[in-house]
Amino acid sequence: MLSPKRTLHRKQMKGRMKGVASRGNYIAFGEFGIQALEKCWLTARQIEAARIAMTRKIKRGGRVWIRVFPDKPITRHPAEARMGKGKGAVEFWAAVILPGRILFEMGGVERELAMEALHVAIQKLPLKCKIIEESEI
Repeated sequence: MLSPKRTLHRKQMKGRMKGVASRGNYIAFGEFGIQALEKCWLTARQIEAARIAMTRKIKRGGRVWIRVFPDKPITRHPAEARMGKGKGAVEFWAAVILPGRILFEMGGVERELAMEALHVAIQKLPLKCKIIEESEI
């Protein structure tokens, strides 16, 4: 799964998700893409599940680009632990997704197969998305 090799700070504050994506909101590599319509934290497991679903559908033909990276550490306290005693341990890594962000791109595949593969990948994600083509932008 995706995670940073090293970070400047081990733990991060929660932050706020507001506005729309001003970066990564256009297709740069492939011909088809998945665009986020909502804001969320996308975990490394969810990104990997969508990637596997896409590559299996296209039977390892064409090319898939992952345009997001989980670089935000999400911490949790253990179950049945009392309040206090500092911040919990890092449980998983997440990518902050804002509306308009391109999550995945695909190229080198026929249009119908690409649409099917991207639709399967959207089912694995916890947010509303739409499939866009290079010609739409």
